Amino acid sequence: MSSENKEEILANFQSITGIDDVGEAFSHLEETNWDLMAAIQRVIPQDDEIQPPLLTEAEPMVPFSYHASTSTTALNNFSSESSTSSTCPRWFKNTRNHSKNNTAADSAFVPVSSNSADDDLIDLASDMDLDASMSSTSSTTTKQILFNIHFDQKIFDIRLPSTATIEQLKKKVNDATGIPICRQAIRGWPPAKLREAQIPTTKLSNLNLSPENELILIDLTEEGYMDFENDEITGRLDKMFKLTIVQQPEGNRHELTFPGRTTVQEVKTNVYYVTDIPVRHQEWTGWPQSCDNDSTLAQSGIQLTHNFILQNGSSKIRFNTNSATVTSTLPPRTANVMGLDTDSSTDEFEDASDFNNCEEFFTDPPPVQSASRHLISNNTDNETTGSLEFLDNYKQRFGEPHPIFFSGSLEDALKEACHKPARERKLLAIYLHHGESILTNVFCDRLMKHESILQTFAENFIVYGWDLTHESNKHLLLSSVTGCISNTASLTVRNISIDKLPSILIIGKSRLSGRTSCEVLSVIHGNVGLDDLMSRLLESVEMYNEHLQVEIAEEDARALRDQVKAEQDMAYQQTLQADIAKEEAKQQKEAAIAAERKRLASERAEEEARRESIRLVAKQSLPHEPAETEKNISKIRVRKPTGEFLERRFYTNNTLEDLLNFVASHGFLIEDYKLISSWPRRDLTSVNATQTLQHLKLYPQETVILEER
Repeated sequence: MSSENKEEILANFQSITGIDDVGEAFSHLEETNWDLMAAIQRVIPQDDEIQPPLLTEAEPMVPFSYHASTSTTALNNFSSESSTSSTCPRWFKNTRNHSKNNTAADSAFVPVSSNSADDDLIDLASDMDLDASMSSTSSTTTKQILFNIHFDQKIFDIRLPSTATIEQLKKKVNDATGIPICRQAIRGWPPAKLREAQIPTTKLSNLNLSPENELILIDLTEEGYMDFENDEITGRLDKMFKLTIVQQPEGNRHELTFPGRTTVQEVKTNVYYVTDIPVRHQEWTGWPQSCDNDSTLAQSGIQLTHNFILQNGSSKIRFNTNSATVTSTLPPRTANVMGLDTDSSTDEFEDASDFNNCEEFFTDPPPVQSASRHLISNNTDNETTGSLEFLDNYKQRFGEPHPIFFSGSLEDALKEACHKPARERKLLAIYLHHGESILTNVFCDRLMKHESILQTFAENFIVYGWDLTHESNKHLLLSSVTGCISNTASLTVRNISIDKLPSILIIGKSRLSGRTSCEVLSVIHGNVGLDDLMSRLLESVEMYNEHLQVEIAEEDARALRDQVKAEQDMAYQQTLQADIAKEEAKQQKEAAIAAERKRLASERAEEEARRESIRLVAKQSLPHEPAETEKNISKIRVRKPTGEFLERRFYTNNTLEDLLNFVASHGFLIEDYKLISSWPRRDLTSVNATQTLQHLKLYPQETVILEER
């Protein structure tokens, strides 16, 4: 069922029942598999005469898919047999806008026998309106799951209801391949559900499976049980894998060979060189669900020879008129909803006379997905550019008010929210948008504009928005989430179905196993009411604040310890500087003393040298000393300060200067000592030194005294 039909059913259900809470209305429709009549009867019980007909066990209702190959005659025959005009309640008939020309779309479901040997769905093609959507949903019973079983270079398609078990699936595999259940090893289950997938009684609905799943069957007797771990992987790394790739819709066949250590991303890159289909446009069928772009071929679980189907991510559908050619680019899923065969060549459309001659086709075109449904253009390769485009388109589509979305990359948003001190930290709310979800308009127009929601976001969150409408943009976000947050967070985003979008991922920084990291604290899906959304947000904030209080207390204690340590370090540095200054002063003093000593020693040495020079000169200038027997001699005795005497004989005609030179020759310089005569007492150093000893009456003998000045 298309999202447009679901959106109309939800609007009709709320209009009829008066239930304003989107979450409650969505819950009623989910429990009745979007059967509008059954959902209304849950809320407004009806009389017996207007109850919808119940299915018997012999006539289960099986949903149809749509395909362009079904003829208009078949549709008309089918509509006449399945008309609901006699069984619709009165209130239901009043809500329908019946047209005589739309009988082909009155019902999209027919009863088939439960004993049918073929479980394949019957394909129909029709332009579906509200009538078809309501009648189709009334017959839906159980969700069907398609399994593409890869074995022996073949693909076996098996469809089972979601209520079936693993044991029933293996029985179907046995019927299709002939491999007994005891020898079956099935690979490709979701990693988080590997344990449950090994239990025979596990229901398929409990395995988080997609509507279509790729599984690999291994015959234990022929291949041996390969758990693809450790030694087994090592053994497959050097083996060569032969990949047969069929390019659709052209049907081109490519056979490529790669070693086991080649990654899936490298395979896709090499395929780009062969097919000219960029990696971001490549849509593959045949890869196991458990592998990703970083997995090697040895780890992926595929056999050494494996088949794939490759399609271009953008399907181009062209229509010709007499005057122009109109080209429309749609995702493959949209083309299927319109009932168009994407494998048909463009010539079939261009040559079709009914299209060429129909002017009304272009005046009243089929319901194509509006360009405004997506908020980020396809194949955006820059997160910052994508976030800016998201904000502009969100404003244009939903108007004011709206949350304050962060502009930039997811890594920058994570830094702004989580990688800060605990007191400044906030939660990161990643708003995941999808243009094809039935909940988008109501969620954005009602919940995301509410004043209390906006205030809560502004005070406690950094809000980052991203659009998952295009697969290329989804892959870009998943890659960023894996790199910035964790693989678990990326897996959480990947597993959110379109029926639960838009969703809000609440990311917070927490401490795990002694280390701090970011993780998903809560996931809020779009099928909630205002009160539930508000309580979930406040619950996340309260829980996170409790955690932050612990970190804040730890940071405060750490800051106090750091402050005490800083003060101690400062005091130590001050003491150290004082000691250094004291030591420097001491060294300077010692250096000054040493320099002074050196100077004094130098001066003393110079003084001694000078005095020695004077003494030598004085000694050399002394006259000849006469003998005692000679006449006219004077005997002079000089008493030193120590009491000892110096004696020498002079001629009476020798001068006082000769006597002073004699005293100086013994180290008693006149500048330091006075020479005193005993009688009369006088200072001979102050007398004219040229006078003779006889004139000074210093003969025949005399005693003089040396005194320090």
